[in-house]
Amino acid sequence: MKCDKKAMLLYAVTDRAWVGAMSLYEQVEAALKNGATCIQLREKDLDEESFLAEAREMTKLCRQYHVPFIINDNVDIAIKCGADGIHVGQEDMAVSDVRSRVGDDMIVGVSVHTVKEALEAVRNGADYLGVGAVFSTSTKTDVNVMPFETLKGICQAVEVPVVAIGGISKHNLMELSGSGVDGIAVVSAIFGASDPGAATRELRSLSEKMVQSHG
Repeated sequence: MKCDKKAMLLYAVTDRAWVGAMSLYEQVEAALKNGATCIQLREKDLDEESFLAEAREMTKLCRQYHVPFIINDNVDIAIKCGADGIHVGQEDMAVSDVRSRVGDDMIVGVSVHTVKEALEAVRNGADYLGVGAVFSTSTKTDVNVMPFETLKGICQAVEVPVVAIGGISKHNLMELSGSGVDGIAVVSAIFGASDPGAATRELRSLSEKMVQSHG
């Protein structure tokens, strides 16, 4: 299973900061029912046992909706829960090492910030790229905002799908028109919304318009 560009259209990245009225499972299911095309489980603070139990539940849930399920950073968990993919950043394990551990069938996604990093990631086996931060973001305070031209340059330099991430909301999403990205990755725009399902529907519709606008 390799990465389809359509899976990047609306890529939802979890964050349990907003768990309360709904559990994380309920939030993810609401996103899946309303048009999320990929789910990434991001857990920085859970112990391994809890992370694995949750990952196994989410793997089953995503299978029901035929949507790829990606684990952030933790290769062991991705392998054990049978996830469709793993996503790593520049500071994490080298892409070539990740690929040798997970084999050829698992999707490997990599965060990149320059054309050079993008080309290197693809050469080492990345199946898609997460590119950003395209806008200023509250999730990561130490991140520089990427110039539009850099985003466009990365999209032109690689054949693999590219998803934009960082500070994306329904208010600024259309500013990515013409960049060449295959979709958007969002955290708070879905999981911080009072109605994650309604937020997902709106973002899905806008992302489709944005991608069609590339011409």
